[in-house]
Amino acid sequence: MAIKGSLREASLPDVLQLLTMGKKTGCLSVTHRNSFGSIYFIKGKICYAAIVNRRDRLGDILVKSGVISAEQLETAIAAQGRERDRRLGEILVGLGMISRDELHKQIRVQIEEAVFFLFTWTQGAFNFEPDIRPEEQDILVSISPESLLLEGAQRVDEWSLIEKKIPSFDIIFAVDRDRAETASDQLTPHQRTLVPLIDGHRDVSTLTEESGLVEFDVGKALFGLVTAGFLHRVGKSRPPDVIATEARVDEHRNLGVAFYRTGMLDEAEREFRRVAELRPGDLHARFFLGLVHLRLGRWDEAAGDFEQASHAPQAGAAVYHNLALAYEHLGRLAPAREALAEAMRRGGERDARVHTSAGVLALLDGDLVSAAGSFAAARASQGSRAPSAAWYHYAALTAALDGRTDDAVATLSEGTQAFPRAAVLQNNLAVALERQRHFTGAFVAIERGVTEDPTVAQLHKNLGDHHYRQGRLDEAFDSYQRAVKYDEKLGADVWLRLGNIKLKRHERGEALTCWERALELDPGSEVIRRNIEAARSLP
Repeated sequence: MAIKGSLREASLPDVLQLLTMGKKTGCLSVTHRNSFGSIYFIKGKICYAAIVNRRDRLGDILVKSGVISAEQLETAIAAQGRERDRRLGEILVGLGMISRDELHKQIRVQIEEAVFFLFTWTQGAFNFEPDIRPEEQDILVSISPESLLLEGAQRVDEWSLIEKKIPSFDIIFAVDRDRAETASDQLTPHQRTLVPLIDGHRDVSTLTEESGLVEFDVGKALFGLVTAGFLHRVGKSRPPDVIATEARVDEHRNLGVAFYRTGMLDEAEREFRRVAELRPGDLHARFFLGLVHLRLGRWDEAAGDFEQASHAPQAGAAVYHNLALAYEHLGRLAPAREALAEAMRRGGERDARVHTSAGVLALLDGDLVSAAGSFAAARASQGSRAPSAAWYHYAALTAALDGRTDDAVATLSEGTQAFPRAAVLQNNLAVALERQRHFTGAFVAIERGVTEDPTVAQLHKNLGDHHYRQGRLDEAFDSYQRAVKYDEKLGADVWLRLGNIKLKRHERGEALTCWERALELDPGSEVIRRNIEAARSLP
């Protein structure tokens, strides 16, 4: 279950302690103004951390620590330009410039510094999503959060003092060079590194970039220089935005992608809208806006986004596939088929998702043969990989509608193994097992589904039906109550049985209220009408 909150209400160290004690696995996202950071956990241990739009300082850390030379770093960066899918650390190991053990040691330092920097954020929001893991190419470590909290607390205390002199990283300082040179022996190594770079033009961010130091060390060194009277402020580096630069567009885009991947959809929409404003013809931004609107259920907006994206000559199969999904949700099946056909022509014939969508459209048309063929093609294109949760859902539904209940159960059993947290698949499996009269297995599947997602109304309804058939009316009543809490229009039969239970409890007035609600949902039901008439005729 996701954990969300404000950093004003719960500090980041408190959140880390909570995740550690719970031995959680997943991603903690932290946002502050236009900054975004992620801390990944595996069973309560920190395995990775990163901050979006903060320069990857691994190379600088390696040079500063003397592990590699500046020339070696330049060689590795040049190689990375030719192999963009490989991380800098892997390239350095491949070139024999650093051992893997040393790389892990330095990456650990990099991750620790990212966490320490996040500790300084006292405003903003956090969001923990379970079971999200870093990208495959990220090198993971295992760090006990407790080992970071003590030093982090000390740094936060120091940072609160530093911020009084350096409230933001866009401040530009000038240095009294004569005084600084005279007192050179009294300066710390970090201060001696910074003084030659302070020229009245570089801001604090630039000093951090060019010095190879981490933000905390830069802030601490500058704080000492300011306090000693060696520095004075001469202004800020960021005038009002007038021209959209590539750096600004990339910054908003990177933030948008990070927000989208961690489910922070409102924030993702904001960032991609900013990209679209700065660069109206940006296909990437319009595509991601469409994805955001799909996940938010804003089908009209999603269709508009993908329609705009489809006008770009380089629009690929994914644009047309998602356009078809938006049309499908709007009930516009004819244009959905056209968009899907175009997706196929643009390479989608090799994409399992496109074949799955084709199967769904055939299913909506009642063409079970074509639907089964599309789902078979989707499965074949997956190779040895498991299909998506949606594939299991619709492929099983096709089999069930075709009378192949055994196939439906087999498909859903495999699906719940592949996606044990997919409550809808657990619910579907329960329904299929009930058709086979395997009531015990159905009950187990329902309980698993309710455990994974207690907000699925149909699961509570099915659980209520199970109890009702067994004569456990109190348990059935509780389940039906939860079902209508999450979806009061779930079905007339839920309200009918709620009324029946109320009548058995001699609560005739409340029974009538339930049956009247059932009649609103199913005005043609003679059973409900007879119940109402019988109850009203009682003395």
